This record gives sequence, structure tokens and C-alpha cells, in this order.
Amino acid sequence: MRWGDMDAYGHINNVQIVRMLEEARVAAFGPPSGAGLPGAEPPAALFNDVGPGVMTLVVEHKVRYVRTLEYRNIPAVVEIWVGAIKGASFDLHYVIKDPVTREDCVKATTHLAFVSEASSRVLRLTPEQKAKLEAYQA
Repeated sequence: MRWGDMDAYGHINNVQIVRMLEEARVAAFGPPSGAGLPGAEPPAALFNDVGPGVMTLVVEHKVRYVRTLEYRNIPAVVEIWVGAIKGASFDLHYVIKDPVTREDCVKATTHLAFVSEASSRVLRLTPEQKAKLEAYQA
């Protein structure tokens, strides 16, 4: 959490919560291909391994605020796992916890798909992509 993430009420702003989800997603699965220089290998190198001309796009976010996440000068705890895996899309689930009390503050889901840059069409998941995702399914 950053000082600037806090709103006038002293808790983390809802827009910053979605940014935290994005950062957890990139830390777990890697940045989309073509997004900066490679860094440390993520636990499941999926997004940076999709090949040229393929975009990883967010289809939908669902965010439920269970309780406010108060600003603390230590990182929040974000749990992330794979939910449903479909033919051409998949879900990531998250829980953001207060880093001190470990209470659930946010429960969220992101629905993602791989899309061809040239045709703007959704691509079916390959067997290899499905296998990588299944390894992190809860």
C-alpha cells in the first residue's frame, strides 16, 4: 500500500484496490508480452508467454468490499488463484487481507481472455495454457 492510495476517509481507495489486483495478477502470472523488459520469472509464466500478436485482456472485474482496508505502511496480503477455465477464457479469484489482522477486506474476480491483435477475435486456450492454469486452480 502506498500513502497516495488512501482516500479522505483513511482507507484504500476503490480505484487503488483494482490496481492492487492488477499487480497481484502480474506478480503471479507475468506481464503481458511486449510490456517492458523481462524481470523475475513469475510462479506461472502465462501472460508473458502467449506469443506475438496476442493480447491478454480483462473482460470483466467483480469486486466486493467486505470491510475497509485501512492504510498501513506494510504490504497488504493478496491471495490469488485460478477459478473457472473455459474454452477461450478463465477467471482469477482474489482475496485482499488486512496485513495485520488477516481479516478479509476485498473479494474479487477477474475474467480474462487472449485476443488476436490482428483480428480482435478471442482465441481458444491451448492445451498447454489450460495445463498451466489448472496447476493454480483451487
